[in-house]
Amino acid sequence: MAEIIVRPIRYSDLERIVEIDRKILGRSRRSYWERKFEEMGEKEGNFSFVAEKDGKVVGFIFGGISGWEFGVPNTTGWVDTIGVDPDYQKQGVGRRLFEELVKRMKEVGVKKIFTLVNWEDWDLLKFFKSMNFKRGEMINLSYEIEDC
Repeated sequence: MAEIIVRPIRYSDLERIVEIDRKILGRSRRSYWERKFEEMGEKEGNFSFVAEKDGKVVGFIFGGISGWEFGVPNTTGWVDTIGVDPDYQKQGVGRRLFEELVKRMKEVGVKKIFTLVNWEDWDLLKFFKSMNFKRGEMINLSYEIEDC
């Protein structure tokens, strides 16, 4: 079995990330990813990586450090987005990406990592549980704007 190599993300990875995301969601979100890459380049405290297997990008993770938003201290990291090509899932790709994110965040003093997951996304919930995530203290609130 080929080794999984994790490295910092590069702009040249954009096409493959768009393709992986399309395979997962069933639709392309190119403009979303272009915007994400632009934002990523401007932010300090960016922790975004890709996983390669046999020289091919097979997964990605986007993370960052809080800057005291919502009263959350700047020792708090976030997993913004994680994606693994369906052809490479259940092969340790997501685990390796998350381990690298944790290692790098720990080096700069991060003490806790948060993420948001859709309650109906059982596969993602199961993945984060396997990474030892627990239900946090914060509650996600939402408000629907009704049509007038």
